[in-house]
Amino acid sequence: MFEGLSERLSGVFDRLSGRGVLSEKDIDEAMREVRIALLEADVALPVVREFIDKAKVSALGEAVIRSVKPTDQVIKIVYDGLVEMLGGETAEPLRLALNPPTVIMMAGLQGSGKTTMSGKLALRLSKMERKRVIMASLDVRRPAAMEQLAVLGQQAGVDTLPILPGQAPADIARRALSAARLGGFDVLILDTAGRTTLDEAMMSEAAEIARIANPGETLLVADSLTGQDAVRTAKAFHERLPLTGLVLTRTDGDARGGAALSMRAVTGLPIKFLGTGERIEALETFDARRVAGRILGQGDVVALVERAAADLDEAKATAMARKLAKGQFDLDDMADQLAQMEKMGGMEGLMGMLPGVQKVKKQIAEAGVSDKMVRRQRAIIGSMTRKERKKPDILQASRKRRIAAGAGVEVAEINRLLKQHRQMQDAFKMMARDGGKGFARMAGLFGAGGPGGLDALKALGGGAKAPSLPGATPDSNGLPGLPNLPGLGAKPGSPPAGLNLPGFNPGNLGRGLPPGVNPFKKP
Repeated sequence: MFEGLSERLSGVFDRLSGRGVLSEKDIDEAMREVRIALLEADVALPVVREFIDKAKVSALGEAVIRSVKPTDQVIKIVYDGLVEMLGGETAEPLRLALNPPTVIMMAGLQGSGKTTMSGKLALRLSKMERKRVIMASLDVRRPAAMEQLAVLGQQAGVDTLPILPGQAPADIARRALSAARLGGFDVLILDTAGRTTLDEAMMSEAAEIARIANPGETLLVADSLTGQDAVRTAKAFHERLPLTGLVLTRTDGDARGGAALSMRAVTGLPIKFLGTGERIEALETFDARRVAGRILGQGDVVALVERAAADLDEAKATAMARKLAKGQFDLDDMADQLAQMEKMGGMEGLMGMLPGVQKVKKQIAEAGVSDKMVRRQRAIIGSMTRKERKKPDILQASRKRRIAAGAGVEVAEINRLLKQHRQMQDAFKMMARDGGKGFARMAGLFGAGGPGGLDALKALGGGAKAPSLPGATPDSNGLPGLPNLPGLGAKPGSPPAGLNLPGFNPGNLGRGLPPGVNPFKKP
């Protein structure tokens, strides 16, 4: 998301960075480029005008003129403007009632992703908030809509209202309320029906359900790929329903991001969640500061840590830490790391959260670093026997040819994979020479040392030196680096092999931010 906008803004600031003092002409040119970038990102014209007017006044002020680094001040002004456009400094969580059940009503057009989002939200509430959740489908028009929600309920491990054919949506809502109260549930999620276009029958039905259920949250689910149509839909719904928040789906496929930038400003409603993929776990809390950081190419390390906290298997991570402490790292372990990477969003998803990656995206693509590469590497390892995975040194020419045929790749790719494995294995052996202390810290980080390890990592700005993940290079501020991703470099913390990336080090996550901006600060 925001790839096109991020690339354009990075180009604008790069051109400014070579100038010691910024003239009014420089700022005018920069703001014109920012305006074009926002319009190309499909941001609503009134929103762009207001943003540019405020930013230009601030950029011509005394703070920039007297600043030691005027470019940094201009970046900070744009950052602050983006944060304000997206909803301000404070993220707005779901409002859960003190007296349960809290009713959450999902509204939106057909095909916007309401049913899938209901399942994602139910999983998040039950897993992260420890709430008892029940879902009910009120969509009696779309074929198999109720069955789809039941399947999602099974995947999320939450209850769904039994299906009784022939009931009207209002009657289902009453039955769901009764079931939630009698069953002692904390949250009831109502998945309402949608239409291909807005019509009076749809709005009347949604208004009746809202009157019956009296929801604490009425969330409009909008497809970010529809751009300004999503903004118009939000305005139309908000005029008829007491909406309390917005949820954007398919943001992983939206390179422009205009809907996210416009909807808050146009409707005044907070964006509460972003759907970031097809998996039921692919849901992120919306935070204006972190999204603004992504747009300006600073990544989103907090989201990366939260994703690791949600997806990592603590028992497996602890066992891996103990094994690595002895300097042991075979191809089965490498396959586990690759699988974990895919579970956390894939290579492209993780790289998008690292600061500075946007500037070298083309070089990374040219080097073949992608999710496709990760899948090929997993296929190669899966084509090996158990003995070959444990002892890769026995892989001679005939074995490699057999494995290449089984994985559908060339022998050269197998050689590259084995070279990467040796590099990672050597790195872990070097780390093990300190008696395994670094790996003991890692085990504590993922839960073996008691609760709070991940909380310590999230609070990166707290002064205490946080532990590093394996293969990471902490920066001079004590901020932990990220593990060396397989296939990205010859040693931990290094840039992708064969790329000329001066100044880029995934370990230095706290550098290059606008003055006063701390993406590591816990929301």
